[in-house]
Amino acid sequence: MEERQATLRTVGGRPVLRFERRLAHSPEKVWKAVTDPAEMAHWFPAAVEAEAAVGAAMRFTFEGENRSTDGHILELDPPKVFAFRWNEDVLRFEILPDGPGCRLVFTHTLGGGWTGRLAAGRNAAGWDVCLTALLARLDGEPSMRPSDMVGRIEAYTETFGLAEGETRETGDGHLVRFARDLMWRPVEEVWAVLTEGDVPTPGAEPPSRFTNQYVPTGQVTEVRVPGVLEYEWHQDGEPAGRVRWELAHDPGQGTRVVLTQTVPARLAGLRTTALAAWQTHLELLFAAVQGEPRCRPEGRVEELRKLYEERLG
Repeated sequence: MEERQATLRTVGGRPVLRFERRLAHSPEKVWKAVTDPAEMAHWFPAAVEAEAAVGAAMRFTFEGENRSTDGHILELDPPKVFAFRWNEDVLRFEILPDGPGCRLVFTHTLGGGWTGRLAAGRNAAGWDVCLTALLARLDGEPSMRPSDMVGRIEAYTETFGLAEGETRETGDGHLVRFARDLMWRPVEEVWAVLTEGDVPTPGAEPPSRFTNQYVPTGQVTEVRVPGVLEYEWHQDGEPAGRVRWELAHDPGQGTRVVLTQTVPARLAGLRTTALAAWQTHLELLFAAVQGEPRCRPEGRVEELRKLYEERLG
């Protein structure tokens, strides 16, 4: 199988992941592997129950879970096209003859609005693993699970631009904003990583993992355990704005963090440093939440600051 990196684009207002693989197998053999539930059990991430008919209901069950999710078949044109809805997502397999073998084009249209787009990195990494297992099944070989899934997810997240922050103009300045996927970790678990056993209270200093060395902190102004923490940040010893952390979980999309920092117009020049520092901070948080804590990479903030400086002019 010739493996190419997944791409992410927007089609009809929705994010779409695209994968392409060249297979040394006939279209008929690949068709059976991607449509027969008994064959899908060897590579697809969930057990599938379905009848082979357009409009037929489908059921998906993850190993070890008592609940199932549903969908239905949208296209069925053997041995060329198989497409179905899974919850809010649409998966489509197209098999194209290519010499002695065939070419498989797989697309995953992500549902869930902007929260679905945030999860594109982990979905891309996951499908890479699944497609590798599909090849192993076709070749009659055992499949091997990769050792560095976190690294794969991080690489796609950066490639797709999903680790980056943005700035928005407000009535009296700017808003620096990040939204980051944290996979399926419970909000309570993420909160515990951030607080390290400390109990944040209004009027006190925030726990250190909610802060970074480039943004001087003041007092906590709001706490809602385990989802919200807001505090003042200072410039020249005086309050300049607010930093706000919000954690949320969506049963269909997973857990995410939204981090914002207000920046007054007179301090607009600090935005690039804030963007670089918070992106680095959230990269470290993602790794820590996945059980791989790391030290801050030397030079990472300066590298990102230059990129944001170019973007903001």
